[in-house]
Amino acid sequence: MNDESLTEIQAWIRGPDKTPYEEGYFKIKLVLDESFPDTPPKGYFMTKIFHPNVSDKGEICVNTLKKDWKPELGIRHVLLAIKCLLIVPNPESALNEEAGRLLLEQYNDYAKRARLYTSIQAKSGKSQYMELDEERRKKKSNDEEKVLIENDEQHAIKSLTNQKRALEQDNEKKKVMKKRMLRRL
Repeated sequence: MNDESLTEIQAWIRGPDKTPYEEGYFKIKLVLDESFPDTPPKGYFMTKIFHPNVSDKGEICVNTLKKDWKPELGIRHVLLAIKCLLIVPNPESALNEEAGRLLLEQYNDYAKRARLYTSIQAKSGKSQYMELDEERRKKKSNDEEKVLIENDEQHAIKSLTNQKRALEQDNEKKKVMKKRMLRRL
């Protein structure tokens, strides 16, 4: 929490394993307006990142912060949704068109560039992340809390994976339809 402003929350997210963001530590800023929680916070990566759903100014595009927002979701869910976006990017709503195109057309080039950004931009936050994580662990050693967080994370990942699968199936259907139409010509 920013001591100077109750409308700004800063947090750290560790890059998920087995992603191009692995071993990176990303600083996030959430800006709450006066109508929060009725309106979603605006999310920003303060750490530079190469990602389809993050603009070059750091603005984050995730449905939880837009059309899927519900006041009962809360800040923890927002941070979890952002972390899940690192696992399952959504190139269809790209703020960074180049990253979105590479993700769809040349995944290896996308992953290479994302790993490069991570190695240059997101390694220096590790010590700050570790200090905050240690403080959090001391304050919240309650096992039930950990189970709830893990269950929330698994549910969010499953939901995003299902959304991605549906988008991929929709894209395949469009490709088949296009081929059929071209054959008719």
